[in-house]
Amino acid sequence: MGTSYSKDEKLFLKQVGDRIRDLRIAANLSQEKLAFACDLDRTYIGSVERGERNISALNLKKIAKALNVKPADLL
Repeated sequence: MGTSYSKDEKLFLKQVGDRIRDLRIAANLSQEKLAFACDLDRTYIGSVERGERNISALNLKKIAKALNVKPADLL
């Protein structure tokens, strides 16, 4: 069973995902290369970028490290 998010929560997840996508593209990384650098699955990265996942703090930290930014820069 999926989690139901409010409109504001969905918007926030989408904004975080868009920020991650923008930084990934600026770093010239594919979703697959970013996922490998983070030790996460490529489909997970895709779902985060689409705002479909409520990303954990630890995964946010992994993604930030792979993108050479601070976790706060993803928010």
